[in-house]
Amino acid sequence: MPTPSTPIRPRCSKTYERMYLTYSRIFSRCGLDFRPVAADTGSIGGNASHEFHVLADSGEDAIAFSTESDYAANVELAEAIAPAGNRPAPSKQMELVDTPNARTIQELVEQFEQPIEQTVKTLIVVADEEDEAELVALLVRGDHELNELKAEKLPQVASPLEMASEEQIRAAIGAGTGSLGPVKLPIPCIVDRTVAQMADFSAGANIDGKHYFGINWGRDLPEPEQIADLRNVREGDPSPDGKGRLTIARGIEVGHIFQLGQKYSQALNATVLDENGKAVVMTMGCYGIGVSRVVAATIEQHHDEHGISWPASIAPFQVAICPMKLHKSARVREAVEQLYTELQALGIEVLLDDRDVRPGFMFADMELIGIPHRVVIGERSLDQGKVEYRGRNDSENSFIPLDGIVAHIRQQLA
Repeated sequence: MPTPSTPIRPRCSKTYERMYLTYSRIFSRCGLDFRPVAADTGSIGGNASHEFHVLADSGEDAIAFSTESDYAANVELAEAIAPAGNRPAPSKQMELVDTPNARTIQELVEQFEQPIEQTVKTLIVVADEEDEAELVALLVRGDHELNELKAEKLPQVASPLEMASEEQIRAAIGAGTGSLGPVKLPIPCIVDRTVAQMADFSAGANIDGKHYFGINWGRDLPEPEQIADLRNVREGDPSPDGKGRLTIARGIEVGHIFQLGQKYSQALNATVLDENGKAVVMTMGCYGIGVSRVVAATIEQHHDEHGISWPASIAPFQVAICPMKLHKSARVREAVEQLYTELQALGIEVLLDDRDVRPGFMFADMELIGIPHRVVIGERSLDQGKVEYRGRNDSENSFIPLDGIVAHIRQQLA
């Protein structure tokens, strides 16, 4: 958890951590496979923010999490670690090559058999209005993706991030977007950590239709003056906490917490009296759970070809009683009513299906609804002093003594 600096804020930090743990327990009890991820505070602002994401292929956000630790973050916030070890020594001479039909990295790779890991793309963005330069170049490896959130947080770069137009690029560099590179580049350049470790790489020559192959730092161009984390993390990257490697998955956001600090309370002059009777500015937090999203995310994770499979903790009913010939058999009706009454007395939520429908239709509906436990009571099983039991995820039915079914269900729900 973040460690706030002002005297009153440690309480806010403790409250934030308590809410973090509370949310984690809530989603665990809901039976969800989720990850709390470090998130950008965005326009709301504050000192810290975490989103709670349920893993699902249909999720709207990409999240990165470690295979061996609790580290997790939105892909746009996750730190990309610099390659380990020293930069390789140069093994090639720089060569100017005509590349008239290679305007993209992919075309360069396909036409000139350049390994994409040995290519560098140069992206030109508008500089911050307080910076002396009008444009700034951002260098990332050819197979890496620029992280716009990281880029726009750089002091030299305008926020929100704005890509330079073709006219601006030609006026400043003299070449178009398909032929840009760091050699003799007349504008400031910020280099991604991975690019700073590359040798013998290919990039545009700042001449239309030409590229340099075999570029090396310190020999063909100066060592990078500014190195930054500019890219999105990828599957298999080292985890920023040094434990394991990153897995990338989609997530449905079901909760979000913010440690707002005093951003809003100072602006509103919202104060409280401390233990000494002195007015102090409030420290604020913001916490929210999307209940309807929790429902949707649960169904995403808990379903099969027959329907929903609710975790018992949030199922609309925990037990379904399906009687056979309820309206024709007094013995069945008596057993059903007794079981229904006993379960309800224990606080167990029960759905009694008293419809006069075929058993197959009844069972299909119970599976579709997703009730965790189903008890079937009929004349045939009562002749043996038993009832038919089946858990929603069981592959087979089991027969439980009538006088033991309540204890069995309680054990399953424990």
